[in-house]
Amino acid sequence: MSAPVQARWTRLGPDTATMTGRALRLASRDPDELLVALLMPTVIMLLFVYVFGGAMEVGTDYLTYATPGVILLCAGFGASNTAIAVTQDMADGIMDRFRSMPVASATVLAGHVLASVARNLVTTAIVLGVAALIGFRADAGPAGWAGAVAVVAAYILAITCVSVFVGVVVRTPAAAGGFGFVMLFLPYVSSAFVPPETMPAWLRGFAEVQPVTPVIESVRGLLVGMASDGTPAVGLGSTVAVALAWCAGAAVLFLTAASWAFARRNR
Repeated sequence: MSAPVQARWTRLGPDTATMTGRALRLASRDPDELLVALLMPTVIMLLFVYVFGGAMEVGTDYLTYATPGVILLCAGFGASNTAIAVTQDMADGIMDRFRSMPVASATVLAGHVLASVARNLVTTAIVLGVAALIGFRADAGPAGWAGAVAVVAAYILAITCVSVFVGVVVRTPAAAGGFGFVMLFLPYVSSAFVPPETMPAWLRGFAEVQPVTPVIESVRGLLVGMASDGTPAVGLGSTVAVALAWCAGAAVLFLTAASWAFARRNR
């Protein structure tokens, strides 16, 4: 291995840590984004439980049923903001400055990904805290909690990689912001808030096979031992495996595509 290549590989760790810290600092300096990140999980949780919950028949307490869905809904919204941050970097000329420095270009995207995962795990903790304050109780032991956190982290990683790809290929922050709508839409058309059996046949088919549904089912099953129809969860191991496979496939596919698109835009 030549000395320049070896030096580049040696810098990957420190450069990634630097770019992650930069992304976190930029987010912390935006009070509007911080306020939305703190308030939105609380508002969504209260909205679903106290406004919609009374009309929902899901075979169990609606707070217990909906909490996993709200977790993923808020995580998706938070991760979608990464697309805006990447697009701003691409448009503001900071990439030209990075290219003039001894910084591995891949670490710029890696920093955004790791910062998003860290921010959205905090959002997840806020959602669970609000849920606990209004009565949510999980039946999970340490292994169940660890599994649920792992699935949520994998989901956040996957949608963050999708967001990074969007941020690289679109040209304006406004266009990147539109991606948040898709992230908010997918959990609604899943088993997050109502059983798929209650949907029209054509929509039920999509809800049962789309990637968010096994993630929802995994988190719900691990935390409260419940399936989407309110019965005890069965075959949870295979459900978790499917959820993790979806997340891993999306993360690898879109991060690879983002790296390729990033290299082409920065030639």
